[in-house]
Amino acid sequence: MHLLIDAQLPPALCGWFAERGLIAAHVSTELGGQTPDAIIAAHVERHGMILVTKDDDFLLRHPPVKSRLLWFRCGNISNRGLRIWLDVRWPMIAERLDQGDRVIEVR
Repeated sequence: MHLLIDAQLPPALCGWFAERGLIAAHVSTELGGQTPDAIIAAHVERHGMILVTKDDDFLLRHPPVKSRLLWFRCGNISNRGLRIWLDVRWPMIAERLDQGDRVIEVR
């Protein structure tokens, strides 16, 4: 599985996913800074990636067709807090990724 981490999430999240056996790139290195949502959505669709985001625009304005969406609903949180938040939720996330769910909302 290839993941693309959206701009409002830290690049260090790529390493967190790599520790769990997933390939992840940050949008800033994959597509550059200030990339419009439509370009990001088209990129993940074209490559069949999983977009990891906190932005509901990707569900409302650019819903996934060939790609998948991992939508974090955690609000503003420190990098350390985000890792702790994800650690607790990882079993559910991994199960839903394995099941092939198109949209995974994580609260």
